[in-house]
Order: sequence, then C-alpha cells, then structure tokens
Amino acid sequence: MSIQLDKYLFFLEKVASKYYLIAGSVYLLFYLVLKNKIIKQKIQSLFPKKTDYLREIFYSSITVLIFALIPLFFTANPVVRAYTTLYDNMSDRGWLYYFLAFPIMFIIHDTYFYWTHRIMHHKSLFNIMHLVHHKSTNPSPWAAYAFHPLESIVEVGIFVVFLFTIPVHKSHIAIFFLLSIIYNIYGHLGWELYPKGFSQSRIGKWINTSVNHNQHHKYFKGNYGLYFLFWDRVMGTIRADYDEAFEEVKNR
Repeated sequence: MSIQLDKYLFFLEKVASKYYLIAGSVYLLFYLVLKNKIIKQKIQSLFPKKTDYLREIFYSSITVLIFALIPLFFTANPVVRAYTTLYDNMSDRGWLYYFLAFPIMFIIHDTYFYWTHRIMHHKSLFNIMHLVHHKSTNPSPWAAYAFHPLESIVEVGIFVVFLFTIPVHKSHIAIFFLLSIIYNIYGHLGWELYPKGFSQSRIGKWINTSVNHNQHHKYFKGNYGLYFLFWDRVMGTIRADYDEAFEEVKNR
C-alpha cells in the first residue's frame, strides 16, 4: 500500500508541477507584471473575477489528482503494463521513430480532442460534463485544467489511447504532456501571441490560436480544435467571424 502511495505521489508531483508552475508563471507575467502595459491587447477587455480564478484552480486541482491516477494504474502496474505499447530502451525503435512519434501523437490527440469535445457539447451531456469548463467565458491560464471530474477522465483518456495504439517511450509521455499543457495554457491565455495575419496565412489557417479558443469560451459554439484547425475547417465548425476577430485583436 505504501509503495502504491509513493508511486501515486510521484505521478502527482509530475502532473501538479507542470500545471501550477507553468500556469502560475504565465498568470503572474500577463495578469500582474505586464497587465497595465498590454491591457489594450487583451482579447476580451474585461478581466475574470477573483471567484473565477478560484473556481478554475479548484477544478484544475481535482483534475490533477485524477490525471495522476491513470499512469499509476497503466504504467506502474506490471500486469497491465505488459499489454501496453510502452517501451524502455531507445534502441528498440531508434531515433527516427522517436522524433516522428511526436507529430503523430499531436495529430492523434487533436483528433481525439475534437470529437470528444463535440460529443460533450451535445445537449444531453453538456450540463453534466462540460459546463464547468465553460463557466470560464473569459478564460485565464488557470482554466487549462478546469474540468468537471467526468470530463477529466475523458481528457486523460488520450494517455490510454497512446498506450494501446503506437509505441511510446516514457520520455514521449513526459515531453508530450509538457508541450500539451503549455499550448493549452496559451489557448486560455487571454492574449494572442501569434503575429498579425497569421490566421489567414498558408500555415496559420490550420493552427489553433488563443483568439480561436477564446471565441469558443465566449460563444460556446464553433472552434472545437485543440492544436490544429483541420477538423474545424473540414467539418465546417470554425466560426465565420474568426479571422475578423483575430485581426481586430492584432490591430489594436
């Protein structure tokens, strides 16, 4: 029992440190240190209330606790791990596969996120699973993990998908989820970091932005992607006013 607790605390520290350190640092920089200098460039001119920040941190903390349970069951349990695609020796797959696995993981995750996201927007599930996250109509970095526990289980499901689809090294998991939380926090930042004209550029039209995801929180409909806009564009779910909104923010 004590061994399992130690392992859980190990995973908890890994997940929690990513969320609190990165979200906290970004919040400190944008919402406190640089606030007065960049306030005119904020996507939504108003700021969340203190109760909004507290709610986001509260639900994100629950998410962190849930996220840490999954690797405990699937990777720290030798019985289950034997059936996963997790590998330990880099030589088993080579460096070429190691680096190619990252774009594959992001494509898989983006597809998983888009469709599970749209499903949770169904009227029969929205209030039960997704409303907690959408209470952040003007999101801050703290909203990155602000999910209802049921949604947290869905979100961490991508970890299980990886473990039973493509070969993944343990460092794949660590690096991927580090990059994932960074981009997730950017999506909820409240400021746009990409340059003017990016949303209509040859590459940028396929990349998700903070303006794009901010619109999703503000209006609840459209813009369902995570890293990319492929599925939104193919399925016709990108908001018609997205490019206009992006340029309006960048022209201030």
